[in-house]
Amino acid sequence: MTLGLYVQRASPLHRLAAGWKLLLLAVSGVLIFTVQDWRLLLGWLALTLALYGLARMGAKTTWAQVRPSLGLLAFFLVFQAVFTNWEAGLVTVLRFGVMILLASLVTLTTRVSDLLATLERALKPLARFGVNPAKVSLAISLTLRFIPVIAQTVSDVQDAQRARGIEKNQLATAIPVIIRTLKMADDVADAIDARSFD
Repeated sequence: MTLGLYVQRASPLHRLAAGWKLLLLAVSGVLIFTVQDWRLLLGWLALTLALYGLARMGAKTTWAQVRPSLGLLAFFLVFQAVFTNWEAGLVTVLRFGVMILLASLVTLTTRVSDLLATLERALKPLARFGVNPAKVSLAISLTLRFIPVIAQTVSDVQDAQRARGIEKNQLATAIPVIIRTLKMADDVADAIDARSFD
């Protein structure tokens, strides 16, 4: 199982320290959820796509980050449009779409080892309160890693079900995704145990 999403490129974003990227991602997350105007969020999406260009990520790589989430985003759009209005649906979709792209950009331009080291340093002051920075940073890193992996698993299973002509059966999609996710979790746990990580 590949644990890294890092894509090697010579770009300013790759050279930017992991701490700055995580800080900017957190600030962007807070700001994005305070914006209520879909036109501003559309501008934010354009800025995010420009960052992908700055990071020298091609259209195929960029599309691959959001493609697995399209079904969920479509559900949000329809649900909000039906129960509130289309503008609320568009705001929700743009918020989640931009956050998915920004989080993916951090993992695409940052090595997992750099993320772990940065998170451990940031959490070190909490050690005096009984928090283990290594464990917390590993949990956060694995969460960041597993979001796109699970999304890709859903996409792969949907493609396979579509080929069998049963793409509308949600149960037939959910069961393989759950089994694959549990298998991946077991593999990661075994890998962590093999490295004697306490």
